[in-house]
Amino acid sequence: MTGEPDLVLVVDFGAQYAQLIARRVREAHVYSEIVPRSMPVADMVARRPKAIIFSGGPASVHADGAASIDRSIYESGVPLLGLCYGAQLMARDLGGEVTKTGRGEYGRTSLTVGDPGVLLRDVPAGIAVWMSHSDTITRAPEGFAVLAATPETPAAAFGDAERAIYGVQFHPEVGHTEHGQDLIKAFLHDVAGCRPTWTNVSIIERAVDEIRTQVGSERVICGLSGGVDSAVAAALVHKAIGDQLTCVFVDTGLLRLGEADQVEETFTRQFEIDLVHVKAADRFLGALRDVLDPERKRKIIGETFIRVFEEAARDLGDARFLVQGTLYPDIVESGGGDNANIKSHHNVGGLPEDMEFDLIEPLRNLFKDEVRAIGEELGLPEEIVWRQPFPGPGLAVRIIGTITPERIEVLRRADAVVSEEIKRADLYREIWQSFAVLPVVRTVGVMGDERTYAYPIIIRAVTSDDAMTADWARIPHDVLERIASRIINEVPGVNRVAYDITSKPPGTIEWE
Repeated sequence: MTGEPDLVLVVDFGAQYAQLIARRVREAHVYSEIVPRSMPVADMVARRPKAIIFSGGPASVHADGAASIDRSIYESGVPLLGLCYGAQLMARDLGGEVTKTGRGEYGRTSLTVGDPGVLLRDVPAGIAVWMSHSDTITRAPEGFAVLAATPETPAAAFGDAERAIYGVQFHPEVGHTEHGQDLIKAFLHDVAGCRPTWTNVSIIERAVDEIRTQVGSERVICGLSGGVDSAVAAALVHKAIGDQLTCVFVDTGLLRLGEADQVEETFTRQFEIDLVHVKAADRFLGALRDVLDPERKRKIIGETFIRVFEEAARDLGDARFLVQGTLYPDIVESGGGDNANIKSHHNVGGLPEDMEFDLIEPLRNLFKDEVRAIGEELGLPEEIVWRQPFPGPGLAVRIIGTITPERIEVLRRADAVVSEEIKRADLYREIWQSFAVLPVVRTVGVMGDERTYAYPIIIRAVTSDDAMTADWARIPHDVLERIASRIINEVPGVNRVAYDITSKPPGTIEWE
């Protein structure tokens, strides 16, 4: 079996950037996982991490009930790096000073490097960094060297090379900080001695070994949705066990235009994977009839998927394992550790408790960008690998209200127009997701001097790196105009188009 990669733990102190820190570590080819601050230090150390990173956080270290950590971690011998709040916590715990000066730093700030040491040796003497703090580290702990300063923070970076403990007041993980990734690499490779072995090839080799060990000679089925996650999961499992795998493609009646044909073409002809196509639109629509609540929709769809799989498995000789394309952000958003449950993903919180399968989730610890890279390595076609994310429940969670065949057809046709025009404008790869939403309301309009009373369509398009945060896409006005004109002229039952300019947070990417 492929050897275990070096592990870096990211301790989450409530930061909006914890997931981004973990991704930056992986971009340096070192495996990382996020753990809650409530995890006992003894449990962290027992996992034998090569390094531990403290994330930022929204609170002040002086606030009542401020997030903290058992101070035994500083004597663990594990190299430590604190970022923003994490650096302030280190400074306070180790005898430095963190002061409420009344002069915080927010946004772009000039950093001057004095004594770079190992941590900042690849960083120029003067750079712009991204700050977001009200308290200030005014004095480094005894025995720590001050590495850099800003106009308001005398100890903006500090470190003890002998103990391999470092703190920086700024956010090296964000793109606005110049040479931030150089700092992270220096900590991982030069301070902590992490090996850069977390690569696409190593991920695939390790997953193949684990799948073969888990499965043995048993039969496996994979729920293939047409999206990149399930497609990569299927290709990975097929690489591991070959014809022990059968893919079950369920046409729920909630798919995008032309999706079923594309999936069949790719997996039966290109990969020669055994594919069972189950046409179950009537079953799903029947189960969803008159259902309004989005959480109920997700759970109904999740359970119906499983029941269809169970029936398909019995027809295949009772397959024991079910492959799912669960990703790391799915786990985080569905609630785990100290994380809030934002919404139940159909393949995490939506699974029935009496499910008959053992799960295989080869992508469970990966972010979307890692999944795409693995898909390319496995030889999946570009139109699959770079297809924009699509929710497991499909169009059901893009109809805001109850679901009918008529509303699905209106939304499917409008969504196809959005996709066609975004591709035509050469924006498809730049935008994380772009799609149509149908709220079940009617608006008054006028067409051909006649009054209309029809549906509005909302266009949603966002940019993102990993779906944990997102910003609304600044689509050129002429592209939006073409989309709106085509939808109104080509999709019967629509007389109005609007554009959603909400970021995440406060909104989620999907409307439900």
